[in-house]
Amino acid sequence: MKTLNLLTLLVAFVFISCKDKHEFGDLTPPSNVNASFSIVGADNTHPHGDGTGLVNFIVTAQNAISYRVDFGDGKTEMAPSGKIQHRYTKVGTNKFTAVVSAVGAGGSMSSVSLELEVYSSFSDAEAENMLAGKNVGDTKTWYWAANVAGYAGLGPQESGDNGEYGYPAWWQATPFDATRTCMFENSFIFTRTANGITYQQTANHVFVPGAYASVLGVVKDQCYGTDIVPTLAGVKQVSFVPSTSKAATQGKYDNKAYRGTAIELSNGGMLGWWVGASTYDIISLTDTQLVVRVMQPNSQFAWYHIFTTTKPSENSFTNLVWSDEFNKAGTPDATKWTYDLGKGSNGWGNNELQTYTKDPENVKVENGVLKITAKADGSGGYTSARLKTEGLYGFKYGKVEIKAKLPAAKGTWPAMWFLGNNFATDGWPKCGEIDMLEQKGNKKTHILGACHWYNTDNNHQGDYDKETEFANTSADFHIYTMTWTEKKIIFAVDNKNYFEMDNNAKLPFNQKFFLILNVAMGGTLGGQVANNFTEDSLEIDYVRIYQ
Repeated sequence: MKTLNLLTLLVAFVFISCKDKHEFGDLTPPSNVNASFSIVGADNTHPHGDGTGLVNFIVTAQNAISYRVDFGDGKTEMAPSGKIQHRYTKVGTNKFTAVVSAVGAGGSMSSVSLELEVYSSFSDAEAENMLAGKNVGDTKTWYWAANVAGYAGLGPQESGDNGEYGYPAWWQATPFDATRTCMFENSFIFTRTANGITYQQTANHVFVPGAYASVLGVVKDQCYGTDIVPTLAGVKQVSFVPSTSKAATQGKYDNKAYRGTAIELSNGGMLGWWVGASTYDIISLTDTQLVVRVMQPNSQFAWYHIFTTTKPSENSFTNLVWSDEFNKAGTPDATKWTYDLGKGSNGWGNNELQTYTKDPENVKVENGVLKITAKADGSGGYTSARLKTEGLYGFKYGKVEIKAKLPAAKGTWPAMWFLGNNFATDGWPKCGEIDMLEQKGNKKTHILGACHWYNTDNNHQGDYDKETEFANTSADFHIYTMTWTEKKIIFAVDNKNYFEMDNNAKLPFNQKFFLILNVAMGGTLGGQVANNFTEDSLEIDYVRIYQ
């Protein structure tokens, strides 16, 4: 190991004001500050270390009662003994300026600066992307998966002959546990920056379980603010490091090995549950779910947390009640789909230009995908298809999930929407209309959600719509969802909400609705069709309805 010693560099004296010197005694600041560091694995061949990024710091001084190290990477720690190890996680060889401070009586400090260059080779780019997003400026918000059993859990840190140290063997929270509702207000935001990933929680409180409440001297199983847990506030730096716990290296969770990566939150950060630790083993991670484990210091307690990118409610829908995976090539399943045909009245009420058919050139299942294709007919007109579940399936409340790729051509108007089952008897708009997804023909970088109804208070049509920018809708498949309850109607794309409307008993959105999938041409939202248009398709990988 190569050790680099730097003595008494850039000494700075900081004094804390006081009304009377005798309140603190002698305020002579620390002197003769000597600081050094050693980079783990450094030698003549590898002067910047072995890739672990580990650096050992040693500091001594006269009149010091403790020491503080600002490592130069956004993290700061106290080192009462004057010895501390730190892991630098920025991948590659990077220079840092660490400020080592000796702390004296009354908070007086003397500091030295250390210049170091460290090599770190550990990287988990996939985890970084799933946690925060791929591009600088991306952000992802996570929530407690309170609708899932075991969203919080407890097990041993290392004991257990049958692998109990790898999963919450001792206790698992029940969904929406009423004793922990204060937790569910919180959300956890990870942001990709030019310098890495930052983290911040939105609520100004965290949950303290009974096993740690005695350490803080507070009532167990309650939420507390910065007066009790001051480190919960502020933006934290996120570091990705190799997992070293027994659970991560030997254990299993749901019969699967741990990911092998841990995250460290700087300056005492936490994920909404405080047990005195800021390092979390990532057990598993997808684009929509994060499962972690954190060990409570000076105990045998290991805590488990599950987070999701969709904020759950007690009306969360998990039972699959209807679906079409489009696995059988040919015509769509006649037990699930029927059609609207022809030109409709006044272009289906919207001055649309197409004629709907059920011909294979306009609608078919191919390679596991439903294709609804709008085509120029060669005579100045257009053909397309409009599928619906009317008379075959209707539902009231639930979650609809559709994975789809939208057409790119100017003038195409794709839609995934719903009408009330009473459409045939009461007509529109009294039946109600829910437009889960529409796209204008001349704004292919935007998507639109809307609801329409008959307003009984003034005997007029009621409308609410919202348009949002969302690129690559035609280049890639995206997951479009609707969550519909007696209180809310919410639309999302790739787990990001773009529409939310309150529901109430006066609105028609409290009865069964049927689903419609179509591509229109021109009309009120399709606009001017491109002169060179030949054909384009709405492609759907699956439709799933949960209740």
